[in-house]
Amino acid sequence: MIHEIYPKEYNVQYVNRPPADNDSVLLFDGENICCTIEGDEASFPNRGDFLTAGDVSFYYLFAIDGELFYLPDPQLTERLGLPAGYQWHSFTVFRKTGPRHLAFAAVTAQALYQWYRANVHCGACGASMVHSERERACVCPECGLVVYPKISPVVIVAVTNGDDLLVTRYRDRPFRNYALVAGFAESGESFEDTVRREVHEETGVRVRNIRYYKSQPWGFTSTLLAGFFCELDGDPTIRIDEDELSEAIWLPRAEIPPADSDIALTAEMMEVFRLGAPRTVES
Repeated sequence: MIHEIYPKEYNVQYVNRPPADNDSVLLFDGENICCTIEGDEASFPNRGDFLTAGDVSFYYLFAIDGELFYLPDPQLTERLGLPAGYQWHSFTVFRKTGPRHLAFAAVTAQALYQWYRANVHCGACGASMVHSERERACVCPECGLVVYPKISPVVIVAVTNGDDLLVTRYRDRPFRNYALVAGFAESGESFEDTVRREVHEETGVRVRNIRYYKSQPWGFTSTLLAGFFCELDGDPTIRIDEDELSEAIWLPRAEIPPADSDIALTAEMMEVFRLGAPRTVES
């Protein structure tokens, strides 16, 4: 998956230090990112490539091995311009563009960029927010409100019925391949309760034997995904939520197409079942 970058190591610990000329800069303009792409690999500019940064601040994001990544102040990026030799690309290219650790850096930074842009002003009193010097947070100097990066919890659910897997297609989204039932956890819900509710709301079926599989940070949508396998409980008749889905079917294991990408938890879970996932234990 996109966050699995071993043997490289992701270090999220915050440090308050200005960038050196050789530190990497992730520059965004809405849904676009500044980079060069040669073949199927991308590269990012360094701080030293921005010759006219002026008073633009660069915020520390994270490190991967010894490589440090920074984000220019999202409110002042128009002052920077594109460094020589770099272009704007949609950040979604990192669904297929590597190297893997830079793809992970790009989508993680994009989520933080969107969070910084959304917290220019305090949501409680309207004052201008400032950036904490000791942690990754936006702080209101007037009322003291502290805002941390937004991470929304989501369940991904593989519902099985013998050798059949419940697969869906989203309505009104660019992604048209088969997917699994998915949905946001609500306040006061456990992940297991979210699994039961989302499966029933979207497809009308009930489930049992819920088993946690794996998690994944998904910077494309600022979410933290939690994957679960479970089994059909009772009637297999599907009644889809037409506001969410265009299709939901029981797909036989032999008809599940092989995964064409290894970056997403959904694709991995479908591939695990296609290749013969162990049955869950009765409970």
